[in-house]
Amino acid sequence: MSDESKVNGNSKNEQLEPFRSNDEGKKMTTNQGLKVSEDEFSLKAGERGPTLLEDFHFREKMTHFDHERIPERIVHARGFAAHGEFELYHSMKEYTKAGFLLDPSVKTPVFVRFSTVAGSRGSAETVRDARGFATKFYTQEGNYDLVGNNIPVFFIQDAVKFPDLIHALKPEPHNEMPQAASAHDTFWDFVANNQESAHMIMWAMSDRAIPRSLKMMEGFGVHTFRFVNDQGVAHFVKFHWKPLLGAHSLVWDEAQKISGKDPDFHRRDLWESIENGDYPEFEFGVQLLKEEDEFKFDFDILDPTKLWPEEDVPVQIIGKMTLNRNVDNVFAETEQVAFHPGHVVPGIDFSNDPLLQGRLISYTDTQLIRLGGPNFHELPINRPVCPFHNNQRDGYGRQTINKGPVSYHNNSLAGNTPATSTEAEGGYVSYQEKVEGRKVRARSDSFKDHFSQATLFWNSMSEPEKEHIIAAFSFELGKVKHKFIRQQVVDMFANVNTEMAAAIAEAVGATPPQGGGSKVMKSSPALSLANKAKTPKGRKVGVIAASGFNSGEVNAVLEALKAEGVQAEVISAKLGKVAGTDGLELEAMHTFLTADSVLFDAVYAAGGTAPDKKFIKDAAYFLNEAYAHYKPISAGGEGRAWLEASGIGKGPGVVMGEDSKLDTKSFIAAIAAHRHWDRQPV
Repeated sequence: MSDESKVNGNSKNEQLEPFRSNDEGKKMTTNQGLKVSEDEFSLKAGERGPTLLEDFHFREKMTHFDHERIPERIVHARGFAAHGEFELYHSMKEYTKAGFLLDPSVKTPVFVRFSTVAGSRGSAETVRDARGFATKFYTQEGNYDLVGNNIPVFFIQDAVKFPDLIHALKPEPHNEMPQAASAHDTFWDFVANNQESAHMIMWAMSDRAIPRSLKMMEGFGVHTFRFVNDQGVAHFVKFHWKPLLGAHSLVWDEAQKISGKDPDFHRRDLWESIENGDYPEFEFGVQLLKEEDEFKFDFDILDPTKLWPEEDVPVQIIGKMTLNRNVDNVFAETEQVAFHPGHVVPGIDFSNDPLLQGRLISYTDTQLIRLGGPNFHELPINRPVCPFHNNQRDGYGRQTINKGPVSYHNNSLAGNTPATSTEAEGGYVSYQEKVEGRKVRARSDSFKDHFSQATLFWNSMSEPEKEHIIAAFSFELGKVKHKFIRQQVVDMFANVNTEMAAAIAEAVGATPPQGGGSKVMKSSPALSLANKAKTPKGRKVGVIAASGFNSGEVNAVLEALKAEGVQAEVISAKLGKVAGTDGLELEAMHTFLTADSVLFDAVYAAGGTAPDKKFIKDAAYFLNEAYAHYKPISAGGEGRAWLEASGIGKGPGVVMGEDSKLDTKSFIAAIAAHRHWDRQPV
């Protein structure tokens, strides 16, 4: 810049437009101009103690972050929800006094919102991302919100870092790209320079980040909470949702194509399942630890970047949630629902997990900006099923018409009502944990191991899952423009596994790691999708049929699929009736233009007499793509010739009919297996 372009050391542009700020090379301050001495740790009572409300820097930083978008959610904007009910298998009275966990005869209404994290409301649903899994229990003691994800750990250890994480993850501000994707420089720059993210990144690069369906993914409370029983005895607890259909994933090429073919793929699947009466079911599980066992592990149980291996702390299944009713209005319900981890009931309390502590401060503030004021609890979707009484009055969106002159406590005009309740009467009393320590901005040394559980996750993966993780890193870092960032990430993940890091380095043009490695040999089979439940129920099969198909065989296959809870939809050259032999007619719901193999879990080539060349070509492409994505394929009648035209022969997951008869049991078993990874390419 020339001297003429500067005035008193500042550029002319800065003088003319002082609102344009360049922060590069400057010292950090608060919005009031106060210099900041620490921006990594919130203020806590002791290194492992709770976050203090007086932390004005954290509150300013988080409040500003919570108000950055109007009116869309900053994160979890792209969501879909459903109503349901929760039923308890057996009483948990030994561990908690929470009413909805005491009586198995009582069914508790629930509302569940699933979501992606990074994208805007208009983004695609099959992007690589964590998924929100938030459940509102409408209990007789008030609303309880379990606000979790489909991944049991998180990127950061302290909530003061959350704005930084999301700023890095969101589209880069200078060009607003890329949408709903982490494959860009700022995100991976954050990862490389905030290595507590290592464990979460392993999950995000795994198949867990591209679930097949919202009804086929696990849910986790992420944080460590407390159960407290009626004797005041506490246990640490982590929460789990286990889908009865098992946890399954897409493959990356398939996920990308679905984003273009049907950006609403996940919500459509959930909506149609409920409309068809195929209600998604999730079992509710808890991991419990006695307080005296808090320090018995080689990780800190309060660290949100760590999980409790299920082999060490078993998950006890205590109930089941069934989603059985779709919303009537997406805006009024899905968009206006307000979750908050601080919405608890007696018997459920918090730990000093610093990420959880920050969320307890942040969420109410978020609802104030999104829903216009302090009365968001009066919106129908947020109202508790039990009465509520207090001295809060007025404000935007107030619906309650309070009678009488009194709105304060203590009072004598109304007999000092509404009155507080004792613990015996159901009043919420916080667990009396002893807290002591100096006010510090620091992190406990017990939080400083960032790689052991990342290695545990890697060790637990099947070979196909490991290949997918390497491919995911290679894709994501392949989009990063700065070579030094790619190198930093390779060097970082050499601490997880050197062979993995070397394979990534080769793919992205980085130098293979010269050191690193891990001595962790332990694995946790519960972490691998290869060990999840496998069932054909809830799957969707595309049936390719032309006129003249063998009615006897096709009808037998369709009946067998229906009996196993598999949905079959017919694809043909045009919509409408497709006639088979013996007068059987099928309704073609899709054409090759409106459907694609990526929208189905399996394909059945039903056959038909004398289809034209274009039909056979379209069918061959359809089958070939399904085969390339390791999906089950079956063929009967003329469909066998279509399969041969695709270059597909016998192999894993390929079931060929013989003498006008298809082995339906083998086909259904192939569907249940989900993918056939040992398949050879065509």
